[in-house]
Amino acid sequence: MITCVIRYEIDPFARDAFTTYARNWGEAIPRCGADLVGYFAPHEGSATTAYGIYHVKDLAAYEAYRTRLAADPLGKANYEFARNARFILKEDRLFLKCVSEIPALMVQP
Repeated sequence: MITCVIRYEIDPFARDAFTTYARNWGEAIPRCGADLVGYFAPHEGSATTAYGIYHVKDLAAYEAYRTRLAADPLGKANYEFARNARFILKEDRLFLKCVSEIPALMVQP
């Protein structure tokens, strides 16, 4: 399994638009075949850095997922929404492989 981490630089005055974008992906991404960890918007610290994180089996599964997402009605609409609203200033993808043991669900104090 690989993890895709998308780092966004967003317009700090358009955080509500990013939240709408993220919630739309919350519906479309799982439907198209990726295991969504979540979308994360600025809370404290940087007002412009946000993340989207999901898992796929491998790069071939990623390519198939991206094809399905581009054809999905909500996926198409969300890409268009982001393009028109212009709240994403920069977007980078990083693919990672977990090399540690699976952590516990919750760290106990």
